[in-house]
Amino acid sequence: MGLTWQDVDDIGFELAQAYPEEDPKQIAMPELLRLVTELDDFEDDPEKVDEDTLQSIARAWQEEFAPQ
Repeated sequence: MGLTWQDVDDIGFELAQAYPEEDPKQIAMPELLRLVTELDDFEDDPEKVDEDTLQSIARAWQEEFAPQ
């Protein structure tokens, strides 16, 4: 089973792995939505997300973010 909107921490980890050079604090919500839905393991409906979930994903990504 792939990632869904409920997998906030896993999505944050996957974003940190997929985009190690990107600072999550600089990503706008529409761009974050695009990056999440383009993850290989993501299988949920892009229309079913709300802003709170995207903000939670952004926080999870920030926790994983470590500038190189």
